[in-house]
Amino acid sequence: MKEIINTSKAPAPVGPYNQSVKAGGLLFCSGQIAIDPATGNLVMDDIEAETRQVMKNIEELLAASGLTFEDVVKASVFVKDMNLYGRINAVYAEYFDEDTAPARELVEVANLPKFVNIEISVIAAINE
Repeated sequence: MKEIINTSKAPAPVGPYNQSVKAGGLLFCSGQIAIDPATGNLVMDDIEAETRQVMKNIEELLAASGLTFEDVVKASVFVKDMNLYGRINAVYAEYFDEDTAPARELVEVANLPKFVNIEISVIAAINE
């Protein structure tokens, strides 16, 4: 059985999907881009600001289920330019302790929704 979890503190879905789904002791969070949920505008001042907004959106999805970044077991990072890797990684590292960081892949793609530079999705373990 699955439970749909949405929050007004993260960008609303713009298609036939939900922000997150609980199933089998896991929380699956849909990919997040740098939309500020308060304004609906993209945050694209630079890759650091864009990545921080993505992480804030993920943080709100996790919080809606009573979870934190410590509960994340897998992250998928999609970027438009692999040359931004170091800058993205520096911001990403602000949210995860290196010793307990989740498994992750970072993949360069041709394009992302709204032509942003980064999208991240996560899977978190639910400790019930």
